[in-house]
Amino acid sequence: MKRLTLLTAALALSGLANFAQAKTLETVASFTVIADMVHNVGGDHVHVTSLIGPNGDPHVYEPTPSDAQALKKADVVFVSGLHLEGWLDRLITASGYKGQPIVLSNGIMTRSMEEDGEKITDPHAWNSAVNGVVYVRNIIKALQKADPDNATDYKANGEKYIAQLQDMDAYARAQINAIPVAQRKVLTSHDAFGYFGDAYGVTFLSPLGFSTETEASAADVGKLINQIKQEHVSAYFFENSSDPRLVQQIANASGAHPGGELYVESLSPPNGPATTYVKMFRYNVDKLTAAMKGK
Repeated sequence: MKRLTLLTAALALSGLANFAQAKTLETVASFTVIADMVHNVGGDHVHVTSLIGPNGDPHVYEPTPSDAQALKKADVVFVSGLHLEGWLDRLITASGYKGQPIVLSNGIMTRSMEEDGEKITDPHAWNSAVNGVVYVRNIIKALQKADPDNATDYKANGEKYIAQLQDMDAYARAQINAIPVAQRKVLTSHDAFGYFGDAYGVTFLSPLGFSTETEASAADVGKLINQIKQEHVSAYFFENSSDPRLVQQIANASGAHPGGELYVESLSPPNGPATTYVKMFRYNVDKLTAAMKGK
């Protein structure tokens, strides 16, 4: 009887130890696209907090006290990098977070442009599905390091997710390759689709540069209107996180027709069409191809 009692106690202690080991990893992502990626890799082992919510703009975001609290409690923090989250350093200082954020764009072949005589790196790397795979591999490594007991699960979840992104990439190429090159031209609010354009052969024109913080001069707008007319750009798009008025003005002056709304820097609310990275990407592909086909 005594042996049975000791055995029961040992099993109970073992159960408590396993319960303690099963602690959910607290993770923070700078915006919703990254939060969704982390959720897909981490599964039930992670709790993900996105600092910026649906339809948010990471260029002009102003952190809140609750963001500082979330960061302070975080085991791992994920950011896209490439100077997108310019407000992050201030938030880290305010929160007292002692860790080093995981920069998911590490390993990306970046693109850049000249803006006011300065070379600026394009931070919107996730808008190529191939780059999305790089982000996911970086997430897998970071979660395995933070929680080695569940490393196998992170690897399995990540590889399954990567297969979805590879299918998404193939879908985009098939849809866009069916459109004549001369028709693959659209107008958007700001230059956020460069990686998408490079990957899939689409030309994007926009009045603003890589950041929504910039302002377009009257001369720049005039040049863009002339270019749209000369290159016969037929469709324009708003972005869910940007002010649509400038692109509407250009469209009216150039004769471009509305193609709808695109999701580029944030996911939609739960009742929207782009609640995950995969849904967002496919939605954008479908909207763009329909517009370029003149539908």
